[in-house]
Amino acid sequence: MSDVKSDPEEHEAPADDAEPEPEDAATEAAPEASEAPAPAKEKRRRVRRRQKKERVLHTRVPAVLEQELKRLAESLRLPVSNVVRTILEDAVDTLDVAGRSAQEELTRVADRLGGPRAPAPDAPPAPKAPPAAPTYPLEGALGISRVRLVRATPCGLTGRELGAGEEALLVHFDDGRPPLAVAPDALPTPPGDGTPPTGAPPEGDPA
Repeated sequence: MSDVKSDPEEHEAPADDAEPEPEDAATEAAPEASEAPAPAKEKRRRVRRRQKKERVLHTRVPAVLEQELKRLAESLRLPVSNVVRTILEDAVDTLDVAGRSAQEELTRVADRLGGPRAPAPDAPPAPKAPPAAPTYPLEGALGISRVRLVRATPCGLTGRELGAGEEALLVHFDDGRPPLAVAPDALPTPPGDGTPPTGAPPEGDPA
C-alpha cells in the first residue's frame, strides 16, 4: 500500500487571484431573473386563474344535435367544445338580459300601480224607471166615445166578451196607450168625482 503525495505548490493558489465561486455567479444572475416584465407575470397569473375556474361538464345530447354541433364546428374550423361553450355563454347572456328586462317591466308596473290613481269616471245616469202601472184602470183617460162593435171584443175592465153589433165605450188616453173598449155598464165612476161617466144617465133622471 503506497501513499501518494502531491506537491502543495500545485494545489495552493494565491487568495487574491482566486476566481469567483459558481455560487457568486448564481447569486448575480438571480436578480436578473426576478426582474421579469410585470405584464408577462400578470398574463401568466390570469391564465392560471382561468384554468382553475374552468370545469368540465358531461351531458347527453341527441344524435341529431351532436351532428349539428360537429357540422357547425367544422364550418367554423373550431373544436366542438369551443362551439358548445360559446353557445352556452350566449344563451346565459340572453337569459340574463331577458331576466333584467322582465325585472324592469315588473318594476315599472309596480310603480304604476302604486302611484296616485286617476279619479274614477262619472257613472252613467241610471236609466229612468218605467212609469208605474196605473192603480185606476182609466187613469189618464182623455175621452170616451160610443161605438158599435163590428167584431167580438173583450171588455177591458171586466173581461166579458162583447159580441159583434153591441154598443161599447171606447176610452182614449193621453199617454199613447191604445184605446180601451169597455162595456157601457162596466164603466166606473172616477174616484172623487160624483158625476156619472159619459153616456150614463144622471142619477134621478128617469130612464
